[in-house]
Amino acid sequence: MQAMECFAGTELPIIQAPMAGVQGSTLAIAVSNAGGLGSLPCAMLSQDALIKELTTIAAHTDRPYNLNFFAHRPEPESATSKSRWLEVLSPYFQEWSIHSNDIAGGPSRAPFSKAIADLIEPFRPPVISFHFGLPEPRLLQRIKSWGSLIISTATTVDEALWLEKQGADAIIAQGLEAGGHRGSFLNSDLNTQLGTFALLPQIIDAVDLPVIAAGGIADAKGVQAVMGLGAVAAQVGTAFLLCPEATTSEVHRLALQDSRSRPTVLTNVFSGGVARGLENRAIRELGPISEAAPDFPYASSAIAPLRSAAEAAGKDDFSPLWCGQNRSGCKTLPASELTRRLAGVA
Repeated sequence: MQAMECFAGTELPIIQAPMAGVQGSTLAIAVSNAGGLGSLPCAMLSQDALIKELTTIAAHTDRPYNLNFFAHRPEPESATSKSRWLEVLSPYFQEWSIHSNDIAGGPSRAPFSKAIADLIEPFRPPVISFHFGLPEPRLLQRIKSWGSLIISTATTVDEALWLEKQGADAIIAQGLEAGGHRGSFLNSDLNTQLGTFALLPQIIDAVDLPVIAAGGIADAKGVQAVMGLGAVAAQVGTAFLLCPEATTSEVHRLALQDSRSRPTVLTNVFSGGVARGLENRAIRELGPISEAAPDFPYASSAIAPLRSAAEAAGKDDFSPLWCGQNRSGCKTLPASELTRRLAGVA
């Protein structure tokens, strides 16, 4: 099995990880045009924004690309949980002169739905990936009828087996080193989570699908290592955060280059879901894992105004500084050059 040619038609075995909040179509287009698989995070986009981004991709590349969606099934927001979270955050609201009554409720990340399928069907995306499992079977069959390939994230062998049984075409083995949200959906126990080089071979042995490695991969040697273990491609996110095509905020960029080398930690204080990012004030004082944080994705609405106020003052106190454990490949290079370097052809 060579690179990803068996199922996605790319020239290089590099997938740019979809990173909501720090990228748009520009980064995805650059990676796809360089021969990798560029990805667009779609879960936080409005319908109008999604159409605009898809139209831009279609106009600027004829190479394969990936649309990423969430497949979580959120319960209605709990008024009790929301009230408790607002109470915990109240000292910060006072500090930044924010009135808690002005904070919008509701989720900020929408799961894949029939309405979204209706919207993207005319584009017939080459690849569609999911985080937190898969949508209902009828939606999966509809996607497959377009000729689109379906990939999803597994953080355990059990999740990989479930994805195979449900009809995924390929599986992303997400090691514990990976930045951003954990893709867990069957078990939230962090003790079941493994590093990439422990998880990858176990998933490869357990399933008959192509397996993509993710987590801690930052250079060509890392890509070669996971390919040597049997992965068909490497999914890389953190290394792209400083690329000019990324929309990474200034405070996030500065934190990534911080000479103090702040550690990365797993936290739930920004969204309610467990994710890996650079330590900052919110994580130190509220978490890293807070029992008061509402379930994913409801925690984010109350954090958002604090983030905006702090960032306006040049501070990253309440910013989700998503980052994997391996920052060594995070450089201010054009995404096309970085893609080729990761593949060992530049």
